[in-house]
Amino acid sequence: MSRVPLVSVIIPAYRAEATIGRAVRSLLGQTMADWQGIVVSDDRVDYRAVLAAAGIVDRRLVFVATGGVGSGAAAARNVGLRAAAGALIAPLDADDTYAPTRLAAMAPRALEAGAAFDNVRVVDDASERVLFTLFESDRDFELDARSFLDACVPLMPVARRGLIEGWDPEIALCDDVMLSLRLFDRTAAIPIMAAPLHDYRVRVGSICHSDDSAEVAERSYNVLLRRLADHGHGLQDPALVALATAGITAKRDLNRAFATAQKAGDVRTFQEFIAGRRPAG
Repeated sequence: MSRVPLVSVIIPAYRAEATIGRAVRSLLGQTMADWQGIVVSDDRVDYRAVLAAAGIVDRRLVFVATGGVGSGAAAARNVGLRAAAGALIAPLDADDTYAPTRLAAMAPRALEAGAAFDNVRVVDDASERVLFTLFESDRDFELDARSFLDACVPLMPVARRGLIEGWDPEIALCDDVMLSLRLFDRTAAIPIMAAPLHDYRVRVGSICHSDDSAEVAERSYNVLLRRLADHGHGLQDPALVALATAGITAKRDLNRAFATAQKAGDVRTFQEFIAGRRPAG
């Protein structure tokens, strides 16, 4: 690996002892070795020791901490961003995984275009059942902001460090949406790999799939909509601000429909709700 890594992968960790080994192993399994992994403890757990106990020791891993407990993924990612040395930044949640070729495939595209996305498999963590793959495409394409906003699964970019301004720590859920919209504000259309190189794991009890996740999402969408209305929340293009406002409003409406279905006992998690609304086949 070169002295300065090409990609810094930021892994926020909160109550992640059961899953972080799997996430980090997916990073160790990358076919491209030129990376730095930054594990950010947000619960005062020594994740270096947790990983070492699981036999995971690698000089490319860096361990930092927020200094708090439950500061949130956005705050933890910002701590990781300050520690990052790579030319490219890539988020990885502590309960998700990368396919082995993810960084090798995406880094050249991100260097060329400024940012790149990949397709996502949504996987039930308990059963390993694939609920769905986000985009049904057999070839790479360019993703625009409208199509991005229509997606109901987090899309995690690999992007040039200079385009990553950080995450909003006051938005508990969907903080990744605003970061990606800022990428579109600066790069227009972003290439997306058709291959699903990222597994988004639906784990009951995680912040995104807890009993109060709909309430947390409602608050987050309302904060984001207020900020878009006040000052565009960092977006320079008025047309993108309008599109983002409409898209976030639609996401909030969908979240409200999920909350109703969850209270009725029809579904447990948002992704199960989305899977049930997708066309069969």
